[in-house]
Amino acid sequence: MKKFELIKLPYEADALEPVISKETIGFHHGKHLQAYVNNLNAAIEGTAFEEMPLEEIVKSSEGGVFNNAGQILNHNHYFLQFRAPKADNRPTGEIAVMIDMQFGSFEAFKEAFVKKGATLFGSGWVWLSVDKDGKLVITQEANANNPVLHGLKPLLTFDVWEHAYYLDYQNRRPDHLSALWQIVDWDFVNGCL
Repeated sequence: MKKFELIKLPYEADALEPVISKETIGFHHGKHLQAYVNNLNAAIEGTAFEEMPLEEIVKSSEGGVFNNAGQILNHNHYFLQFRAPKADNRPTGEIAVMIDMQFGSFEAFKEAFVKKGATLFGSGWVWLSVDKDGKLVITQEANANNPVLHGLKPLLTFDVWEHAYYLDYQNRRPDHLSALWQIVDWDFVNGCL
């Protein structure tokens, strides 16, 4: 039987401070994401989902299987897209060109992206994806939803579930979203294109 495992972080637990604390990484990655992995493994045992890749499970499941698979897919992307903070961390490469062409500037893009994340009611994710025509799309995805469900290719995501930021930012979701730009690994984002 294929078992999903907790992804290994490509950085130390304190590497994203002060944007995301070591304590938040411990809870968010070590406890929340681990629980989704454990729950999915238990839910798919003995089912047709057992041998499917994660993205296929997300596209073809519902209920508890979908919720846990979706959260694993979302969190894996989220944690892998970061690196140590950099004060003036701007997009590079192809994604920089695409952002400038579609949004006019990185600042305009950041404003639109943070607004979508800050205004998502309840829990979920804000995503930057690319559609089949190569156009960038910002979406709000509630709960465990992922842009792959709409035929989009995910590039970048910010988690707006409270467990992602509450220890560090309390109820200040917009502050959390604005700080995350310092730790985005634009090479990772370009690699998703």
